[in-house]
Amino acid sequence: MLAPAVGADSTSPTELTELVPEPGSGRVFERRFRPGIAEVTRSGRVRLDAIAGWLQDIAYLDSVDSGYAGRGAWIVRRTRIRVSSFPRFGEELSLRTYCSGIGRFSAMRSTTIRGEAASVDSIALWVFLDVEGRRPMRLPDDFVAAYSEAAGGRDANVRLRHPEPPPGAARSEWSFRATEIDMADHVNNAHYWLPVEEELSAGDEPDSIDAEVEFREPALAGTVALLRADGGLWVAAADGEELHASILRAR
Repeated sequence: MLAPAVGADSTSPTELTELVPEPGSGRVFERRFRPGIAEVTRSGRVRLDAIAGWLQDIAYLDSVDSGYAGRGAWIVRRTRIRVSSFPRFGEELSLRTYCSGIGRFSAMRSTTIRGEAASVDSIALWVFLDVEGRRPMRLPDDFVAAYSEAAGGRDANVRLRHPEPPPGAARSEWSFRATEIDMADHVNNAHYWLPVEEELSAGDEPDSIDAEVEFREPALAGTVALLRADGGLWVAAADGEELHASILRAR
């Protein structure tokens, strides 16, 4: 059976993580590029899994630029992506990322994507781990010094926020592939957006979307259960013993 989430409230609608505007001072990292053909749908719209991959990539590039790469491991706990206007194939884009909250062993990272038409805002909660033991590790003083000004005194609370799937949720199956396993030895977080993309492909191309994924137990390659109810989507183990992730849309 799925275990209740500590601190998750299933009695009221869940508000998605608040988006944080770019700071007036502090570190902001930027890169410019154009989407490739493998990242878009037949209409030329960039997919959500591609956007999620970009968020990981620019986070890594920022850590390299700041001299912080390789000093610990980061896992994502929660990511909200609000697309006001989707990026398109070949569109020149600007990605800007900055720290928007700091905890003892966690940090919030906000990223904006802008183009001639594209407008995407995101915020992600990342947990810092010891590489060997994979246990939460306190953020070093030099990391805090580099990123705290942009964070503006905001916290990065790791408490679970999404509710459990309700009884009677509709069930279907999904398969994660071995090629979707990353260096952390589990399914990369970007691939959890693929079931959402599969749903979108069944209808008209969307103009916008606002959704958040919260990760719990990591998934491996193989069959999982998709549970749907009230606009929410939960990714659970095929045997129902654990919950891997939940995806909620803004109400």
